[in-house]
Amino acid sequence: MKVLVSAYSCEPERGSESAVGWNCVQQIARFHEVWVVTRTNNRHSIEQALAKKPLPNVHWIFVDLPPWARFWKHGQRGVHLYYFLWQFITYLIVRRLHQRVGFEIVHHVTIVNYWMPSFLPLLPVPFVWGPVGGGESAPRSFWSSFSVRGKMYETLRDISRKIGELNPIIRLTARRAARVFSTTQETEKRLRNLGCREVQVFSQVGLATDEVLQLLCLPLREKPPFRLLSGGTLIHWKGFELGIKAFAQFQRQFPTSEYWLLGDGPERRRLEKLAEKLDIAEKVTFWGNVSRSELFQKLAECDVLVHPSLHDSGAYIIIEAMAAGRPPVCLDLGGPGVLVTLETGIKIPAVSPEQVVRDLAEALCRLTNNPTFCASLGHAARMRVKTHFIWDKKGTKLADSYVGLRPIIHRAQLSYSPSLGNDIDI
Repeated sequence: MKVLVSAYSCEPERGSESAVGWNCVQQIARFHEVWVVTRTNNRHSIEQALAKKPLPNVHWIFVDLPPWARFWKHGQRGVHLYYFLWQFITYLIVRRLHQRVGFEIVHHVTIVNYWMPSFLPLLPVPFVWGPVGGGESAPRSFWSSFSVRGKMYETLRDISRKIGELNPIIRLTARRAARVFSTTQETEKRLRNLGCREVQVFSQVGLATDEVLQLLCLPLREKPPFRLLSGGTLIHWKGFELGIKAFAQFQRQFPTSEYWLLGDGPERRRLEKLAEKLDIAEKVTFWGNVSRSELFQKLAECDVLVHPSLHDSGAYIIIEAMAAGRPPVCLDLGGPGVLVTLETGIKIPAVSPEQVVRDLAEALCRLTNNPTFCASLGHAARMRVKTHFIWDKKGTKLADSYVGLRPIIHRAQLSYSPSLGNDIDI
């Protein structure tokens, strides 16, 4: 089929949303001819990757606003307004392209926030939305532990979501979506409230086959010290403060243990001061940002992943750790609650900060005291990644979902005729 993919974030050898966009494009192109509209900003890295491994079924459309219309955007500042304008310009371009190509499916894959709009459902083509996240929330009982910056972020995020849910374009997107992939049950509920009918929970995280094979080859550690690892941007909702406090309790019973944190961000100095205050600074190492190969090496040198995130829609580091046989200890919230099962890790209920810190420390003690149990979780985690989180297998599921849309595609083709004015230029 002829598939149009909207992937605002789409870059090879990157994590997070860029990886979602790139991998979705690769997988859809295994089965169909694909036109991808993405940012011009991504062009250089995409062309470098294509020089090494071409994607013959993919046509690239690079779109950005002119410089005079984006001078105010710096990094994440102003991204919401910029994204809205980018979506509108994209629609004007692809609606003309549709008259020439005749797309059979339109699939919006990034940005993966349900409350950020897309104009593509206005095309007379079956619309697939997702994976979509953003419906997860940090429990209110945890807000008191956030910095002022963190509290402001959560307040503005809640306001943005409520405004987004009232946005008629968002509601139109929801009603016109022939199929929606939701990253979590929390987002699924919000999507159904917006008017989505066909919603399926489908995590946006996955690994390439060669990465899984590389991680599967890592042997389990059998020598001290028992070492914990956390990774991600050092921001309040990632919950690293909870991880450090839990490690302080755990470290009293296992004084040779260590805690490694990978990543950087605005909370780093606050977390370093917390480690000093708890008298564990010598046992906590902040490595800063690391490359993907360095991440795999750090996983090889650790025993357990600690991931106390409060509203992740997904977490690549969880499945990376699982593939390496390092069982995750996480909160039973959002994406981690979907990725991790009782057989593959330990999920902690999130009632209060004090309860989470206590339960995290107890879980770590349990894993340290019972190496057989720790190893069994690691083995089951590896099997789960092999079964569910290799991108080739996820791509097959995406392809299967398209097959079910054929009756809708047929009706759309019968009713669509550019000469009759169904797609009038603005």
